[in-house]
Amino acid sequence: MNIQYKKGVIELCILSSLRKRDMYGYELSEYISDKIDISDGTVYPILRKLKSDGLVKTYLSEESGGPPRKYYSLTQTGAETFSRDAKEWLSFTETVNKMLKGEE
Repeated sequence: MNIQYKKGVIELCILSSLRKRDMYGYELSEYISDKIDISDGTVYPILRKLKSDGLVKTYLSEESGGPPRKYYSLTQTGAETFSRDAKEWLSFTETVNKMLKGEE
């Protein structure tokens, strides 16, 4: 698949995943890469940007019995951003799908 198609939607996929539950970076990367073919280092720069933008926050947890893991969770701003962006994405893809099928 054309990488340009993926670039614009990975951030939205991360926010969507974190709406369901908090995840640590590797877990989130694996979850998304099971559904979309992305390279190993794709998620981490986006997580840093989302944190810098105030859309996610982090905390450490030692639940696994090993070293603490940095978990990511959605902030209220992140949830609001996801809702707005998801509506825009769904409308956009609906329009594109109609155009591609000749139903415009």
